[in-house]
Amino acid sequence: MPGSGSSAVRGGGSAAERVFAYGATAGLLGDRLFADPQRGHPVAAFGRAAGAVERALWHDHRGWGALHTLVCAGGAVGLALLATRAAEGTGGARTGRIASVALTAVATWSVVGGTSLGREARAIGAALDAGDIELARERLPHLCGRDPQSLSGPELARAVVESVAENTSDAVVGALLWGAVAGVPGLVGFRAVNTLDAMVGHKSATYRRFGWASARLDDLAGWPGARLTAALAVVSGDDPRGALRAVRRDARKHPSPNAGPVEASFAGALGVRLGGTLAYGGRVEHRPVLNGEGRPVKTTDIERAVRLSRRVSGLALAACIAGRFAYGAIRRTASVSASTHGAADRTAIGSADQWGRG
Repeated sequence: MPGSGSSAVRGGGSAAERVFAYGATAGLLGDRLFADPQRGHPVAAFGRAAGAVERALWHDHRGWGALHTLVCAGGAVGLALLATRAAEGTGGARTGRIASVALTAVATWSVVGGTSLGREARAIGAALDAGDIELARERLPHLCGRDPQSLSGPELARAVVESVAENTSDAVVGALLWGAVAGVPGLVGFRAVNTLDAMVGHKSATYRRFGWASARLDDLAGWPGARLTAALAVVSGDDPRGALRAVRRDARKHPSPNAGPVEASFAGALGVRLGGTLAYGGRVEHRPVLNGEGRPVKTTDIERAVRLSRRVSGLALAACIAGRFAYGAIRRTASVSASTHGAADRTAIGSADQWGRG
């Protein structure tokens, strides 16, 4: 997992790994304690900027959409890289590490959204418990892009569980994984790509071609996080065997390469049946059923899904930190081995040269 730290941060062997570990932990804890800010959220600011770029570049053409993706996602990654370099260059090595931890913490808090996800899901669950289906329908667009007006109570509950599953990967696990791989630029870049997909990665007439590049890039960026999310849902759910069986059998049936494994794993772990008919902006889709032997989703399953999401998020943080440390250890071992072989080769050459002159 290559990081982006300078020698000031890498000094001391595993300093770069500790920067990510401390920063990501603090950022995820910050999300648990404070959730998303009501105003001035960095992701919302990025969305406004991306919207302005879209208005300037929009043409019904894949090439213009690719340029939009490059400008927006590339710009976000570039700014994150500059901020990383600035933090690393602050004062001496110790001060640079402290600044880098703080930057990683702020970036992590900015890009993850597990607490807000859980709050929105629970708010809809509370409305359904109270029998206020109109309020539940009103709140559903805060969580996903489905048309809520034709949905019954059980269908709303199913939509919430599916959204919790998918957004656990998109809003938490994927970001942490890319943070472990590439530091703050990885965190910011993943969130930028995911936001662009939400904005323009649709199959509507307006975005079918213009949003193609954002949608495909989001599929690529989300692939590893979706698999990690599914694996962690299998091991941390109530029915590991059922979850694994659902993933193996049903994940490929889903039209999304990343939502399939995640939703199937949650369906199996919770013992419920997901998928089926749904509507997006006037379009009706008939998706394959996931975990067909499971029971229909009930309102109480929303809370179970939120708790599973929190367990998966915590395990994802631990897995990403462990992976970052493991990669650092392997890289240092390889570096020491290469240095040792290089020194031995130089000694052998020097000895041969000495005997040759004799």
